Amino acid sequence: MPRPVSAIRNLGPASDRGFARAGIHTAEELAEIGPDAAYLRYIEAGGQAHFIGYYALVMGLQGRPWNDCRGAEKTDLRKRFDAIKSQVTANPSKEKGHSQLEAALDEIGLRLRQSP
Repeated sequence: MPRPVSAIRNLGPASDRGFARAGIHTAEELAEIGPDAAYLRYIEAGGQAHFIGYYALVMGLQGRPWNDCRGAEKTDLRKRFDAIKSQVTANPSKEKGHSQLEAALDEIGLRLRQSP
């Protein structure tokens, strides 16, 4: 039986919603995709990029507590996180979770109304 994304250690209901927006609905799907590709999809779908959230995901997929990440391992994960973020910001249509429509509207000077 499929498990929700929040069944992964360190993740909660907000992760269920965020990864669902990225088309990832189960813990099994997320594990199969892998943390880097899944986190990229999460950001592209509008999720906020946070280093702690990323490494909590990586640690969770390994069955480890989020605060188990230290030293050289944390430094390596920071490099991976920065590389993931750069893939999103290198593509303006996906920057800050914008859809292609939002990016096109921004390009011609029309902005969608932001809620306060």
